[in-house]
Amino acid sequence: MLQYILKRFLYGILVLIGVVFIVFWLFNGLGDPARLTLGQRADVETIEAINKELGLDKPRSVQFIMYLNDVLPISIHQNTPENKQKYNYTILFTAGAKSVALKAPYLRRSYQTKRPVMTMLVEALPKTVILALSAMIFATVVGITLGVIAAVKQFSFTDNAILVGSILGISQPSYFSGIILALIFGYWLGDLTGLNYTGGLYIINDYGEEILQLKNLILPTLALGVRPVSIIVQLTRSSMLDVLSQDYIRTAQAKGLSRYTIVFKHALRNALNPVVTAISGWLAGLLAGAYFIEIIFDFKGLGYVTINALNNLDFPVAMGAVLFTASLFVLINIVVDLLYGLLDPRVSYKQ
Repeated sequence: MLQYILKRFLYGILVLIGVVFIVFWLFNGLGDPARLTLGQRADVETIEAINKELGLDKPRSVQFIMYLNDVLPISIHQNTPENKQKYNYTILFTAGAKSVALKAPYLRRSYQTKRPVMTMLVEALPKTVILALSAMIFATVVGITLGVIAAVKQFSFTDNAILVGSILGISQPSYFSGIILALIFGYWLGDLTGLNYTGGLYIINDYGEEILQLKNLILPTLALGVRPVSIIVQLTRSSMLDVLSQDYIRTAQAKGLSRYTIVFKHALRNALNPVVTAISGWLAGLLAGAYFIEIIFDFKGLGYVTINALNNLDFPVAMGAVLFTASLFVLINIVVDLLYGLLDPRVSYKQ
């Protein structure tokens, strides 16, 4: 198992290096970082100083090596107080005027706010994670419940209605559901529902304090959870029908066990194995889907910060967000691969 984890970890490192390469060459050369940092009234000498500080006066290949050195946790730096303060590294060993150091990935600073990009992303991440987890919990509870009902009432009007609803849910993207929900329940029926069509997880009161607003989580959660609900419904229904046709279920029926006992204590327990295995792999997808939902509902999480940075040509934030998200995807996929073996004994780590 340890060998499998190391192998997956190395694959993840290779993926992230590829992402760094693509991100750098995609964003590098767009806009004028000095102008974006200083504004349009900056003088020539100041612009040249900023370009030198950012390494923009060097060839593109050298700039890429500098950027790679910034984002890698093990990197090479000159022994200066400025570098020590900038990167906050721990020296592993020294060779002449340079040191090999261990540090957190340095994603540079925002052109707009001058704040460290990593700080901005870490502050925004919990809101996106809360939204994604809320959508997963909602989708799991509602999807499994409707899937069981559809399986127990196979070929009935209820079963057909649930199937039609699930097909409609799968066919529409999350951002479309978000627009519809915001328009109907947040705008037209806002006075009746008490829900806002925009708003973050926290609001600032007159004293500058952050106040938690859980009601602003309801519509984004529903919008993000519509498609997963539909998928879980169909997966649960299919798995339940397969289990209900097994011989041990017929034996339980012959023994006179109640329908509740047969469905929930015998059938559902065995039917949930493939459902739970599939659910465990969807968190990364929900994190990605949250990007569009956050823009629609003005929910200031990771996606909002990223898209706002793109609109303002704040490329360090956009580049850092892409790398940050890619790292989360790699980490989540490694954890999910390990969970597969725990949830399904047929999965082998000997690959």
